[in-house]
Amino acid sequence: MSRMLIGACAAITLLASGAQAASPKMAASPKMAAPLIYRLDAAISLKGARPAWDYLTFDAARSYLFIGRRAAGITVYDVRRKRIVGAIANAAGANIATLVPEFGRGYTANDDGSTTVFDLASLKTLRRIKLGEGADAAFYDPATRQLAFTMGDTQQLTFIDAKTAAVTGHVHLDAHEIEGVVPDGKGMLYVAERDRNRVAKVDARSRSVVAEWPVDKCEAPTGMAFDPVAQRLFVGCKGEHPVLSVLDVADGRVVAQPEIGRGNDTVRFDPRARKVFTSNGVDGNIVIFDQLDADHYKLFQALTTRPIARTMAIDPATRKLYTVTAQGMVDPSKPVNRKAAPFYPNLYFDDTFVLLEYGLHPAPAAPAEVD
Repeated sequence: MSRMLIGACAAITLLASGAQAASPKMAASPKMAAPLIYRLDAAISLKGARPAWDYLTFDAARSYLFIGRRAAGITVYDVRRKRIVGAIANAAGANIATLVPEFGRGYTANDDGSTTVFDLASLKTLRRIKLGEGADAAFYDPATRQLAFTMGDTQQLTFIDAKTAAVTGHVHLDAHEIEGVVPDGKGMLYVAERDRNRVAKVDARSRSVVAEWPVDKCEAPTGMAFDPVAQRLFVGCKGEHPVLSVLDVADGRVVAQPEIGRGNDTVRFDPRARKVFTSNGVDGNIVIFDQLDADHYKLFQALTTRPIARTMAIDPATRKLYTVTAQGMVDPSKPVNRKAAPFYPNLYFDDTFVLLEYGLHPAPAAPAEVD
């Protein structure tokens, strides 16, 4: 008799639970928010003859994007108001604008080995100073308040005082192709030596090389970024098998090496989102990784951009991405940069220069079909 009662009670319990499951009110569950991914927000035409470009620099205080346009100098674009607000005078040949907010100054690196110093608030040029031969870029070290100019023609870094623009010294490097430089915030700089497949560690205070690391399976290291919390260096390797090399700066050991697109020029790290961004011009994509921990990285998104969109900047407030490119061709009568790609453009068409803006949006409900 007791077994029959137990069985009856169990049946009642199962029926009740089944009724609850069938109830529309009980079946409803909170709607999960769609994950956010990057998509194109705008393509802004920037007119000009025979466009050329290099680094992008973002001024977070003003929401200004400084675009290095080489022969055309530096164009300054207001990303909030969606318009050009000025250009830096006497900056022909500029590859980059490097900003020093604490002194209200900006410095360009010009291809003739000079720098154009300008006021950051007014954008007015103060002077143009000859530093040496063939400056490619400049990077600011806040710990020592110096700028380091990469000058591959003379195989050196040239340092200047960020307040006075006086030259403070030089560091000789064995590389002829000196690419990205990133500070660690404590007075050390990490320098990509592209033609040697190495990273140099430079003491900015003593202006000396304190270490040099060969990077295994990394050909042509170029773009660089740094995570000061995890003490990890991110190196974009743009060789035949392009990868993002993640180095432990305690000893230069490679701890991760995920694949990226061809033609990397820029690597950025977003510490708030814990994401690493690589812009890759030959493949026309931005490959983004989630940082799971110091030594583990997972693909977040491979975003299609446009061909030769190789450099990039991030707005830290909105997390928008910015890159630039133009329509071009290979003129067979002129030299081609075959190290970059067999058909890397050597001529770009007038009035085709474009600024691409990417923002975060909810992911599509279902993936698109793959051909």
